[in-house]
Amino acid sequence: MPSISRRDFIKVAGLGIGGALLAPATASAATPTGDDPNNYIGMLYDATMCVGCNACTNACRQWNSTTAEPGGEGGIYDAPRELSGDTWTLIQLYREEENYSFVKRQCMHCVDPACVSGCPVQALQKSSTGPVTYDAGRCIGCRYCMYTCPFDVPRFEWEEVIPKVQKCTLCNDRLEKGLGTACAEICPTGALVWGRRGDLIAEAESRLAAEPDRYVGKVYGKDDAGGTSVMYLSATPFENLGLPSLGNEPIPALSERSANIFLPTILIGGPLLLASIRAISKREGWA
Repeated sequence: MPSISRRDFIKVAGLGIGGALLAPATASAATPTGDDPNNYIGMLYDATMCVGCNACTNACRQWNSTTAEPGGEGGIYDAPRELSGDTWTLIQLYREEENYSFVKRQCMHCVDPACVSGCPVQALQKSSTGPVTYDAGRCIGCRYCMYTCPFDVPRFEWEEVIPKVQKCTLCNDRLEKGLGTACAEICPTGALVWGRRGDLIAEAESRLAAEPDRYVGKVYGKDDAGGTSVMYLSATPFENLGLPSLGNEPIPALSERSANIFLPTILIGGPLLLASIRAISKREGWA
């Protein structure tokens, strides 16, 4: 069993019950049948090579025509602190005494995405090439994707008259044109590279083998939560960078198991409990 916090358990349990009631067919459709996840397009981020310039943030903003965050300058120094409806990726800084590391935040494009499993109208879908895409025309604004995502990625446009859920698309529109992701192509240090997921895993493992003292001995995202298309190398423990310990089982599998446990209890136990209360009340003359 993977190790998850009480908060994460409540989240996935809620997904299991709500998802079973609203969209029972979506969980098994998260990964297209017959696809090899290693053929998905993905990215590898090496935190030891990142200088925190936020060029990736601005490349994303320029390509997707999003608005600079309040306080940002709209150029290379535009550095918002959190993801938002207008900021789909950014660099954050972890510091503890003399130790520090940058870390990139964005959608992880999970192999088996919880947001896809949880969406009751299939506004979020897993494409055959890897990106988790969003169709605003289908979205009903329930924000269930925000509730189910273990990485706290999707953001809602609270201030818009007709709001949408926004997140990194892995530049799916660029990939369809044969281009790479905007953030990876502009990275000045090579901290971020894009390509076929299997090749990225091989590259990451090659770096670990060549310089074992440089890194934590793991490729985050290779197996975590069933695997992600955005993966990480770091010299700092991943949990310190805000990357949760989720085990290797996909989140939708956890939610389905929760649904199998809790939903029958609710559907069968609820009426039995009410019937028992009714019988006792009649016997005692309460009704």
